[in-house]
Amino acid sequence: MPRGRINPREADRMMKRMGMQVTQLDDVTLVIMEGPTRRIIIDGPEVATVTVQGQTIYQVGGGSVRTESVAVQTSVEDASLVAGQAGVSVEEATNALKASGGDLAQAIVMLKQQQKKTG
Repeated sequence: MPRGRINPREADRMMKRMGMQVTQLDDVTLVIMEGPTRRIIIDGPEVATVTVQGQTIYQVGGGSVRTESVAVQTSVEDASLVAGQAGVSVEEATNALKASGGDLAQAIVMLKQQQKKTG
């Protein structure tokens, strides 16, 4: 056996001794991960679950990857809160929320930093 390679059967035995259970998910055809400003889509992935001490971990590999931008949705209440905290208009607050991916605290900090630069 070449150095650094482990026999798959031996690897399975070692994982079982450590309390790990690995299961291939052969019926998964698409994986989508979403964040506040982007969506990562993996077509034709290889997916496995690894269960260790009651925790399940999903391992995703292979496939073709594409990224999409997601429009940030802001509520009037969030924009009003940011506007009040930063002392700006609701329109400026809405733009800052979009730039921060909907993160209220980050939007307030950005607006206050802009005020310091212009003030």
